[in-house]
Amino acid sequence: MRPLDSSNILRIAIAIVLTGVLGCAQRESEQLNLRAAANTASKRPPIGLLDLKGNPFDLWPRERSPITVVLFTRSDCPISNRLAPEIRQLYELYHPKGVEFYLVYVDPDEPSEAIRHHLQEYGYPCPGLRDPQHALVAYCRVTTTPEAVVFDRDRTMTYVGRVNNLYEELGRPRAEATTHELADAIESTVQGRPVAIPRAKAIGCPIADLRS
Repeated sequence: MRPLDSSNILRIAIAIVLTGVLGCAQRESEQLNLRAAANTASKRPPIGLLDLKGNPFDLWPRERSPITVVLFTRSDCPISNRLAPEIRQLYELYHPKGVEFYLVYVDPDEPSEAIRHHLQEYGYPCPGLRDPQHALVAYCRVTTTPEAVVFDRDRTMTYVGRVNNLYEELGRPRAEATTHELADAIESTVQGRPVAIPRAKAIGCPIADLRS
């Protein structure tokens, strides 16, 4: 066997180092891909929403999602009902810009026909959905109706909280709202800017009393 000269030894050493570096880089790339996949999966809420025909409903049927606004509501909540005009205005302003709006009814005992009547009575132009198992309620960690959630195109929550500050506390409404947190959050999300107030306490009817 011929002895290895210094140049051959150097080439072998470089090859060993490169093999190790490339192997580490491949493992890191695989780990990043796994983390990215996990992050994407974590942004999808558990299946549990139903349309008014009783069929499963996916908020994000497409790979690239629109900006999505969800308003948790119940037809017997007077505070939710007082805010219907502002929700209609937000829909008329932002739906033409590609923002999707959904009303999610949280009372598991409320029949679809009653929800249809409520949508018509208050002139809601957006679809109504049911969350009988409170799957989306738990995912968004909301506790009150009305409470709104804004999702950006990556399905990340950019805002959770009240529609506006019409109610300072239960039983104490202002003559009119002086801040409009949901409108501000939608505008910031549409513009791709961070939401200045990403969470604002909602005042309304508790969701907890509907859980069995």
